[in-house]
Amino acid sequence: MLRSGLIGRAILASRSPWLHEQEARAQGLDLTYELVDFDNRGYPDDALADVIADLVSRGFSGFNVTYPFKQAILPLLDRLDESASLVGAVNTVAIGQDGLTGHNTDMSGFRESFESGLPGADLTNVLQIGAGGAGSAVAVALLTLGTANLTIADLDRDRARDLTDRLASIRPDARMDAIAVDDVAVASFSGILNASPVGMAQSPGAPIPTADLRPAQWIADIVYFPLETALLRDARARGCATLDGSGMAINQAALAFEIINGRDADVNRMRASFAAAVG
Repeated sequence: MLRSGLIGRAILASRSPWLHEQEARAQGLDLTYELVDFDNRGYPDDALADVIADLVSRGFSGFNVTYPFKQAILPLLDRLDESASLVGAVNTVAIGQDGLTGHNTDMSGFRESFESGLPGADLTNVLQIGAGGAGSAVAVALLTLGTANLTIADLDRDRARDLTDRLASIRPDARMDAIAVDDVAVASFSGILNASPVGMAQSPGAPIPTADLRPAQWIADIVYFPLETALLRDARARGCATLDGSGMAINQAALAFEIINGRDADVNRMRASFAAAVG
């Protein structure tokens, strides 16, 4: 039996178990995918090392990582794949005889979703809300897609500045700014991406004043539960092109499945599984 799972907070509504188990079943594999929800189990953040040790002792092949541990897990790993080193955050861990190897599938997952969902989007002047682990991954993706000016806004302006400072080495020709969320001038950007938890079922609302959105802007959200966030709903009502978080969730899950289980996943089949899960 193959064993994998997801570590994070407020994840009991995650579609990951369904996606991974359905794909395994389609391939004739016996796989279980366990949710380790720190909120539900009453674990403090500093229990992360013990939780990982428990998964290793129980014979897990690997596991996924989500908020708030994508960066906190870094010192607990034996090595980082190039993707994780580039992003500075981990969302997938492979467990092998040589220890724990951290990977990042968020970056490529978002990039593929953006290219297919918002083809030809204006990347002249982009605002990203959120500078955490997922934010780091999608910021790298935006830069590799050709973003000319990238502004990172976060409740913690120092965290936003730390991210833009690190990103400067990836695209030295791109202009990057770090600001506080309260300083955002929504109408001045060609596109806006939400990479913060705002909009999730447990954090409802929109991360910016949506009344200031313009029809010429594109709006993307990496939240996928719910798919219809307040930000996307309001953006569509104002005529904006929009992208929800389903594509990133499916693409990153397919690559994570391959990393953890050593078997390629069928992305189209996982997309159908996701659609079935969300109705």
